[in-house]
Amino acid sequence: MKTGARNSISGKVKSVKEGDIMSLVKFEVTTPHEMASVLTTESVKDMGLKVGDQVTLVVKAIHVLPIKE
Repeated sequence: MKTGARNSISGKVKSVKEGDIMSLVKFEVTTPHEMASVLTTESVKDMGLKVGDQVTLVVKAIHVLPIKE
C-alpha cells in the first residue's frame, strides 16, 4: 500500500483496549527509522545543532495511523 506519509515506524500490536466508541491500540516499535524535522534556521542556531549531537526527538502529531498489510 502506498501512502503520502514520509516518516513511518514498523511495529506490532502490543495491546488493544476496546471502548464503546473509541479503542486504544498500543504498538511495540521493532525497527528504528530515520526521522526528519523542519526547523527555522534561527532555532537551529539558537540550539547550536550540529552533526553528531545527541538529541531527544519529541513527536507532536494529531494522528498515528496503523496500516496492516
